[in-house]
Amino acid sequence: MSLPRVLADYAATFPRVDVEVTIGNTGEIGQGVRGTELDIGLVEGKASHPDLTEQTFMQDEMIVVAPPEHPLCALRTVKPEKLGGQVWVLREKGSGTRDFSDRFISRYALQVERSYVLNSDQGVKEAVAAGLGLAMLSRLVVRKELESGEVCRIPVGNERFFRDFTCLMRKDAAGNLARTKFVEKLHSHALALSADMA
Repeated sequence: MSLPRVLADYAATFPRVDVEVTIGNTGEIGQGVRGTELDIGLVEGKASHPDLTEQTFMQDEMIVVAPPEHPLCALRTVKPEKLGGQVWVLREKGSGTRDFSDRFISRYALQVERSYVLNSDQGVKEAVAAGLGLAMLSRLVVRKELESGEVCRIPVGNERFFRDFTCLMRKDAAGNLARTKFVEKLHSHALALSADMA
């Protein structure tokens, strides 16, 4: 999902509302909402904190990607165990993407030859495109790179992997029209994008 597009649509409808965007990983955004620095948090996965309400606004497919010249890219399907003994490019601890990657690696008991850790999805996909290793990323994040051939998707058996995109708000937050309308715009854009990606 493109947050700038959501913001542009929102700003066109509500031009008098000031918006400030903070970028961080899931843990940082959850802390910002709990600490009242942020009115709304948009995160990958769950924050799981009793002070927060969590509202799923979209499902996100996670895929394994590799440099186009990687031998596994030539296969129509790859058994999960074939992903063992590989170099992985990972997000930092606290990231929803890292949490999903760690659970995937643990689920299939994959031995990681070595790993590189970067603190942004952009950095991870550029590292994969440069030949550094495999990564598990959102299909939305690598959509353009897949189309251009900068990275390839490795299909893991017949399985598909999904996580939720979640909107976080404080349970004790007072009603706020600007916030309510933003969440409505968010759901509208998510619905349109989901239909486009189907």
